[in-house]
Amino acid sequence: MNDWAWLGVPILASLLLTLALVPLGNQVLQRGVVFADLAIAKWAALGSLAASSLAQPALAAPASLAFALLAVAAVHLIMTYVGQQREAMIGLLYVLAASMAALVISRDPHGAQALSAVLNGDLLWTTGPDLLPLGAAAIAVLAWTAAPSGTLRQRLFLPVFALAVTASVAAAGVYVVFASLIAAPLALCQLRKRPVWLAVLVCWCGYGAGLLCSALGDWPTGPSVVLAIIGVSLITVGFKSPAPALA
Repeated sequence: MNDWAWLGVPILASLLLTLALVPLGNQVLQRGVVFADLAIAKWAALGSLAASSLAQPALAAPASLAFALLAVAAVHLIMTYVGQQREAMIGLLYVLAASMAALVISRDPHGAQALSAVLNGDLLWTTGPDLLPLGAAAIAVLAWTAAPSGTLRQRLFLPVFALAVTASVAAAGVYVVFASLIAAPLALCQLRKRPVWLAVLVCWCGYGAGLLCSALGDWPTGPSVVLAIIGVSLITVGFKSPAPALA
């Protein structure tokens, strides 16, 4: 039993990730601007890569948050002043970050490994100190969901989103973050009209399955978790509501 005790920290990190990302992802889907979350995550990754390219790993977290907030400001302007073409413009924002990331790592002999790390993450090897920013992000999101004013929630959404995505990308990578934001909320909340807490549970089950497959099969953690989250979410779409009891 003790041989698997080390999985406790990654599983707890997964719970914090789902608490932080699933409610935000459902809000993104309701707003109808899905590219926004991917673009902000990519800009957060760009900030981390920029700090690494300057041999300043201690600046990775602040740089990641700063770049994410920059993307948040751009997304806010696009959503405020652009009409039907806002999704296209946010897509360009993502491509801009991806291209800049390629330039940043082009002269770094370890750039390919750094880029793979921020895209795929390595959640399986999460340690205790890594839980602190994830816990802060989860608390911020829970506080945001509990805000009494809808107007206040709207105003705080993008800053809270930037904080949560920055912490999550550092721990799990861009791809896992995107899957967490979209897959379960889409399957449960949007397609099946289920509550957000059920989407959180389904997403967490996907994390658990992906981490277990990665540990048992020695597979890359990020792709394993992404496939598991999407797979478990798709399975839930097929479940029908129970028939109402006859009077």
